[in-house]
Amino acid sequence: MKTLWTLFRVFFTIGLLTFGGGLAMVPAIRRQAKEQGWMTEEEMLDCIAICQSLPGMIAPNICTYIGNRVKGVPGAIAATLGIVLPAFLSILIILMFLGHIEDNPYVKGAFVGVQSASVGLILMTVYQMSRNIMKNWLSWVLAAVSFVLVVVLGVNAILSIILCGFVGWLSWYACRKEGKK
Repeated sequence: MKTLWTLFRVFFTIGLLTFGGGLAMVPAIRRQAKEQGWMTEEEMLDCIAICQSLPGMIAPNICTYIGNRVKGVPGAIAATLGIVLPAFLSILIILMFLGHIEDNPYVKGAFVGVQSASVGLILMTVYQMSRNIMKNWLSWVLAAVSFVLVVVLGVNAILSIILCGFVGWLSWYACRKEGKK
């Protein structure tokens, strides 16, 4: 029971104190998963890759995955409730008072700051993940190709993921045939 409470408490705190959506929460989730001993850095990278390719929001997906890994289905429920509940309660409160604050210049200014900080957190996640993922030239080429396909050419991100995944698999298969690592 203590582990379930810890899962809920840790992810509730992250959900309560992190602004900017799921991607902005990833650095805090990664740090806590490592500090709590729930996952290694390599396992966390795999978790993020899997959860990003699933439908839905990335933060609840990651927390569900971690909770399930730590304590099965009850752990998945505790972790998911922990990360989702603060946003749910915040939305309810905002909806009750939105008519009174939506034109407030202080509130508008605060949101500009929160949005900017969120971009910084997302860039930090990209930097930290790239240090652990980009281990060879093919990784860098596939990242660049994916960026160009999605941002410059407007190709659907899912198609880019499938294409790069197929190229990665071909590379792995070719190396395996040659007996290389």
